[in-house]
Amino acid sequence: MTSTSRQPADITLHGTIYSGHCHRVELLLTMLQIPYRFVEAAASKRATPEFLQLNPLGQIPVLQDGELTLTDSNAILVYLVKRYAPNSQWLSDDPVTAAQIQRWFSIAAGEVKFGPCTARMALQWNAPGDPVVAAGIANRLFQFMEQYLAERSYLAAEYPTLADLACYSYIAHAPEGRIPLEPYPNLRAWLARIEALPNFKAMPKLPVPAAA
Repeated sequence: MTSTSRQPADITLHGTIYSGHCHRVELLLTMLQIPYRFVEAAASKRATPEFLQLNPLGQIPVLQDGELTLTDSNAILVYLVKRYAPNSQWLSDDPVTAAQIQRWFSIAAGEVKFGPCTARMALQWNAPGDPVVAAGIANRLFQFMEQYLAERSYLAAEYPTLADLACYSYIAHAPEGRIPLEPYPNLRAWLARIEALPNFKAMPKLPVPAAA
């Protein structure tokens, strides 16, 4: 799953160590054993003209591979596999598996972002969003995933794919948004399977906020 077709150019990843969007890209880079340079891009830096030249939306992550600049974490995941590990199982040419991966990309950009991601951002950094509403979205998603994972080891196939990496980080760190994982044993078992993959890299933990 880690075989590469080409040597990487000079790869730089702009982001922050506490961003789940950045972490999913770091996960893939480390699992594919692709060397890269990490450049911290705090919120204040993302408003500078220099950063806005990289991404006019001022969002992270941004990946630079030689002269190529890419934004959007899920798009970056697809690029890295297509470019450096086209024969791996992270993506699939099978129509059903490819559709399932896309489905979970959509969930990562929808329920995961507006659920555990938003709750964590609101409680840790006072970012916009209602943590109570976000917790409701998260728990509906987790209840669905708990049933879904009762008969599956991974999200899109019988083996790990980009779908798992796209969803992992914010779900694993849901307690940092005051969303407990204890009620979801199948979900926790899935997280443990991702963490047991070769070359896994953890995202730094933040304190769990006290109950209001």
